[in-house]
Amino acid sequence: MLLRIEYRNNNEINPLCDCRCRNSGNRKRNFIGEKNIQVTLFEKVTELEPVGAGLLLQPAGLAVFEHLGILDHALTLGAQVKGLEGRLPNQQLLVNSHYQQAHPSFYGLGIHRATLCHVLESKAKEYTDLIQWEMNVEISHYLEQPNGVQIFGTQAGLKFDAHFDGIIIANGSRSSLRPASWVKVDQAYPWGAKWTIVPECLSLDPEILHQFHEKSQLMLGILPTGAVPSAPHQRLSSVFWSMPTPMLEHFLRREVDREQWLDHIGSKWPETATWLRSVIDGCSQQWLSANYRDVVMSKMGEGRVGVIGDAAHAMSPQLGQGANMALLDAWALSQSIQTSRQGESLDWSKLWQTYHQHRKSSTQFYQFLSRLLTPLYQSDHWWTGGLRDLSFGWMYQIPYFRKEMALTVSGLKSGMFSQMQYDDIAKPHIQNNTFIQSNI
Repeated sequence: MLLRIEYRNNNEINPLCDCRCRNSGNRKRNFIGEKNIQVTLFEKVTELEPVGAGLLLQPAGLAVFEHLGILDHALTLGAQVKGLEGRLPNQQLLVNSHYQQAHPSFYGLGIHRATLCHVLESKAKEYTDLIQWEMNVEISHYLEQPNGVQIFGTQAGLKFDAHFDGIIIANGSRSSLRPASWVKVDQAYPWGAKWTIVPECLSLDPEILHQFHEKSQLMLGILPTGAVPSAPHQRLSSVFWSMPTPMLEHFLRREVDREQWLDHIGSKWPETATWLRSVIDGCSQQWLSANYRDVVMSKMGEGRVGVIGDAAHAMSPQLGQGANMALLDAWALSQSIQTSRQGESLDWSKLWQTYHQHRKSSTQFYQFLSRLLTPLYQSDHWWTGGLRDLSFGWMYQIPYFRKEMALTVSGLKSGMFSQMQYDDIAKPHIQNNTFIQSNI
């Protein structure tokens, strides 16, 4: 498990991120005090290490970064991305979505997971008096009580229990801690992906997320990823390859498999295959497996227990919203806490009502759309790829739909005909308890 943090400074509560974790308020203290909130973070690993591949922070996630005052730090290591282009074997553009179609100042940020954790951890360390870290902890279960929550688990192999005013569960899509009665859907997607990190691809536009599609059975992606803190001058790209989940463990096990794979890509996109061969040929490449789940919940908070991030609403990566949804969850939770204070206590009912107002419609929209799009990109159906190619080719010819697609990718949609405003998220404090959206 990794961490989810809310912190308070100058009478303001701000969120820090989720990376697969569990969080709760500090023991023997009120969840919200007269001037600050105490937070204890329970992390499964012994120490944070630079693992994982890259991800794309959309404008919605970057708005949260600006709210936290860490956007500039992230920009020094991440790679600015101006859009997404998906190309068919005939070199026709299937997807041609650029952030400026949504707003002239919008962009995405390709970032390594290690860099994301580094940026967030650096901010958290500014508040050592408010944030307590507990590493090498496994939380097994909890018991909600009228005046708080008792948690049970082990730390370094030794049993422990502790009492908190409230807990936030953020331990990923396979969470065993989220309330089972809240879960409406929890199922694995039949397709996943293999990921690896390589030196930056300069043979293609380094400000574009490039994807290559053949029907719905083949998808190759190259994402600008920036650099990691330990090697800030080495620019990187993340390469991902889509395939059915049962095949993930067998990917490129043999030299002949790698040659066949590169030859297949070369027959469709020769320039891309040439670059891939130059960066992975003759060396041992670490490929990480990514498995995806569909998790839908009836609620994300009640009483003194909340659930955020993938634990609350896991989805396929087709819209690239996973990390951004988690950041928006953290932002919305901080806003809800801020407006639910009653002296030195919280109105928990009001907190969750406000939180759902912020997040329910947006979460439902992106989960529905992700579920709808997934078979068009990852499935064995003979007809899905053709339907996608035909419909997308038509949509991108119409300016209105180009803008709507760009807004959707930016992560700011709250419904089919409504959207959140970047500036309302990015501003340093909230003005009222109104759900931030506007009609398009």
